[in-house]
Amino acid sequence: MKVGLIAMSGARILDPQLLSLLPTCAGALSRLGAVASLPSLALLTVASLIRDQVEVEYLQCPNVKDWKELPAGFDLVAISSYSAQISEAYELADRFAAAGTKCVLGGTHVTMLPEETTSRGHTAAIGEAELIWPDIIGDAMAGELKPTYGTLGQVCDITKSPVPAFDLLDPEKFKRIPIQASRGCPHRCEFCATSVLWSPRHRQKTVEQVLAEIDRVLEIWKRPFIEFVDDNALVDHQYWKTLLKELKKRKIRWFAECDISIGEDAALLDLMRDSGCREVLIGLESPQQNDLHGLELNNDWKARQQAKYRDYLTNIQNHGVRIIGCFMLGLDQQNPDSAQLIYDFIREMELFDIQITLQTAFPGTPLYARLQKEKRLKSPGDWSQCTLFDLNIIPRTGTEDEVVESFRNLLKRVHCNSETTWRWQHFRERMKSRHHQPAAL
Repeated sequence: MKVGLIAMSGARILDPQLLSLLPTCAGALSRLGAVASLPSLALLTVASLIRDQVEVEYLQCPNVKDWKELPAGFDLVAISSYSAQISEAYELADRFAAAGTKCVLGGTHVTMLPEETTSRGHTAAIGEAELIWPDIIGDAMAGELKPTYGTLGQVCDITKSPVPAFDLLDPEKFKRIPIQASRGCPHRCEFCATSVLWSPRHRQKTVEQVLAEIDRVLEIWKRPFIEFVDDNALVDHQYWKTLLKELKKRKIRWFAECDISIGEDAALLDLMRDSGCREVLIGLESPQQNDLHGLELNNDWKARQQAKYRDYLTNIQNHGVRIIGCFMLGLDQQNPDSAQLIYDFIREMELFDIQITLQTAFPGTPLYARLQKEKRLKSPGDWSQCTLFDLNIIPRTGTEDEVVESFRNLLKRVHCNSETTWRWQHFRERMKSRHHQPAAL
């Protein structure tokens, strides 16, 4: 039996005016390209779980329209997709089914809306691969594939998760390699559409596991760039200090998404820099405390951290770690001045790079449920707008056109080539003045 593992990849943006701006926005293009080229860690984990029983092949599908002919020879196809690409995933699955190949779809969107998948005659994989894929393969080989596998809320012991099948990747095509040290996040942001939706707690692999995965990558890539794809890496500072001391010996380069609390721990920041950390992506959302109230459902964590933003951000970059600062427009408490305030804050802090998105209501999130109740979903069920760059909500303040135009203008201002170059140069000058070796771009 041969199984095809297909990741729907590539960024999606519908707004034609925004698309026309991108060629002049070096920073935005760079980040979009990095995200689009990252392989699916979930499918590589699936491959590791089933390859003793079946033959497996990993493929990425940046655009289903480019696949004039389907890859042949598969008895079963597994497709992983996000909300913005789910219609393309269904189209691809329908084409495989028409050719007589059974299809299993998974990912966050399918986990939240399995009935959408099963209504089309395909199997829905709900939740974490380790819990369900041995059963899926067993049933598929017996010709008894069920409509659904898994239950929302069930989680596995990730200390027993296998090393992903990195050897399925072509080293010439994939330069950024995903590694996961933990799942879940202690902060439960209303808008978050990651594994937090089905993970009731923050869980970590053992340090030995993570090092074994990185060592496997080092057997294939001479000098890999590791992207930690944790929902919120570096939460447990002591755990990461132990890990980073070992990473330093391996001479890798790495990136992670984390929260701003790393800025309080100078020893951690030193280890991050010395172990090869090139960048961290931090969800700041807004520089205004009032905008942050209610975003984090547990205890208003982000709003309480806002007073420390300047000190922590300065501390992080002074230690030689570049920051991608993430900001959003379309938050309930924002006003017409919000875009200018974000721009002023970015300039003041000289953040190395920026990610600007629109608040987006993804299916299954608390935000989606709240806006659905408030009748503030722009086009309910139109998942193609879940791109982070297209507005799918009805703003509380300002019209839709005003928010979208403000977003376009802000993105153009912070990502124009002159602004990007200015930020990069200032970071380099800061490092030289502090005798750090600036990281290669």
